[in-house]
Amino acid sequence: QVRLDESGGGLVQPGGSLRLSCGASGNIHSIQHMAWYRQAPGKSRDFVARVSIGGESFYADSVKGRFTISRDNARNTVYLDLTKVEPDDTAIYYCKAEGIRLRNRIRPEEAWGQGTLVTVVS
Repeated sequence: QVRLDESGGGLVQPGGSLRLSCGASGNIHSIQHMAWYRQAPGKSRDFVARVSIGGESFYADSVKGRFTISRDNARNTVYLDLTKVEPDDTAIYYCKAEGIRLRNRIRPEEAWGQGTLVTVVS
């Protein structure tokens, strides 16, 4: 059993910056991939960014060059640094862990966090 907890959401002005954090807890050996998704009002949940255990990252076109994903493997924590935010970035941001290797369990698992709200307002 794995729990993901996001934090760092809040109000931010257009062009501003914000850091989101997500920590995974449980009997975790390692997490192969950690990612961020977001769901804007009236929209589906969309992929934002992903980072592998080795630090390889991939971004959605909508955030490329503005957001940065990073992780601290020792703490099983992933971050999303939002810069130059735009009104369309307003959404609930969800953390996802994929390929979770648990101690004393053979098959890898995945987990979602509960989400943290980012609101871009002028």
